Amino acid sequence: MNVFRLTADLFHLLAIFVLLAKIWKSKSCAGLSGKSQVLFALVFSTRYLDLFMVYISAYNTVMKVIFIVATYATVYLIFVKFKLTYNTEHDTFRAEILVIPALGLAFLVNHEMSALEILWTFSIYLESVAILPQLFMMNKTGEAETITSHYLFALGSYRALYIANWIYRYYTENFFDLIMVVAGCVQTVLYCDFFYLYITKVLRGKNLVLPV
Repeated sequence: MNVFRLTADLFHLLAIFVLLAKIWKSKSCAGLSGKSQVLFALVFSTRYLDLFMVYISAYNTVMKVIFIVATYATVYLIFVKFKLTYNTEHDTFRAEILVIPALGLAFLVNHEMSALEILWTFSIYLESVAILPQLFMMNKTGEAETITSHYLFALGSYRALYIANWIYRYYTENFFDLIMVVAGCVQTVLYCDFFYLYITKVLRGKNLVLPV
């Protein structure tokens, strides 16, 4: 465990709990893409199928459980408890155009032709694009609440820090996983425009308004 991975994991936890706190405090999921959250739930469900089969460390196990439980809790809040506040008319991105190609690519490009490995690879590919419904929704409405912006910034920072983690591990452990690196870079690139707007708008106390 190095400082880059630890910090990345903490940013990931921050993102999830900022989102949960936002929904619970406001009693509303307005402005949030339920489709992105369902995709993230699918990501963690397929990635951590080895939860009760492979033990790496207490830290690893606890983090897996937190990510799964917190993400499904978010899905529950959006689609059940506060479903009347969910903007279905704006959350129109077709999630299947992300899921199907990711699954197909997982069958074609993976480390091993086994069920667990293919599903793990699928989760890596899907995570890289799972935020697209949320970004699409923001572009469609033309704005984002400040707390939603904080969530996205923390989520993007988590992935950017994982790139630093991979660079560090390459030079210290000679570790390199092409699938994770490429998918991680794709995911980080998707946040670039948002990072620019966050730094130039939100951090200066302005509303994040996007061109529709």
